[in-house]
Amino acid sequence: MEIATWVVAGVLAALYLTAGTLKTTQPMARLAGPMPWTTSLTLPQVRFLGVAELLGALGLVLPKLLDVVDQRAGLDGTLTGLAATGLALIQAGAIALHLKRGEAAVVPLNVVLFVAAAFVAAARFGLL
Repeated sequence: MEIATWVVAGVLAALYLTAGTLKTTQPMARLAGPMPWTTSLTLPQVRFLGVAELLGALGLVLPKLLDVVDQRAGLDGTLTGLAATGLALIQAGAIALHLKRGEAAVVPLNVVLFVAAAFVAAARFGLL
């Protein structure tokens, strides 16, 4: 289970690092092509999502990789679990936004990302 959790967390981290970097560095006009939903939000909202995705990506791997939390305190995996939970919440919001905009065709990707983040959260919180 540990290997599967690391693989899923690593893939999610790579995806969110890429997406977060785009949202924090690219002008809105450039984002509108590959991410038409960005036209429904303001620039600060898109930048906020980008920063949240970058922090979530780092939170998926760094705490566990660097052994940030003392395992004796019983908190091993908590920071990573919280990061994964935050990313799952972002996907829940993305699903709602896409459905509101009539973009149901892209929702399956958001569902996969939601489930993957929920899996990492559950594994790191010790629920699996």
